[in-house]
Amino acid sequence: MKSVPKNEEEWKQKLSPEQYNVLREKGTEAPFSGKLLHADKDGTYTCVACGNPLFSSDAKFESGTGWPSFDSALSGAVKQVVDNAHGMSRTEIICARCGSHLGHVFDDGPTKTGKRFCLNSVCLDLEEGPST
Repeated sequence: MKSVPKNEEEWKQKLSPEQYNVLREKGTEAPFSGKLLHADKDGTYTCVACGNPLFSSDAKFESGTGWPSFDSALSGAVKQVVDNAHGMSRTEIICARCGSHLGHVFDDGPTKTGKRFCLNSVCLDLEEGPST
């Protein structure tokens, strides 16, 4: 697994400016712009910052929102944090290993879990192969 930077200067050196903005400053990439939005290969989606396995490709679905969406995370992969920024109450999801911002989870998913983990594509890598 990738090493985790110890301070923000190391994060700035490791990540692209767009990745740093989203992962470390809780930004959001433009909808319908992410490289993994329409990815349909089998595998495991991992945190681009630290390599932590986050989501199985089996959990991915097309939400129509413009960001990759999943109905469940791998056990222990993400943490949920109350986010009251921007005048609304949401649940932020962060990487359980490195604490980087990944996106938000909503209770409006179309599958049996009822969840929609809405991710910024720039936060993810896809390790192709059998899904986890």
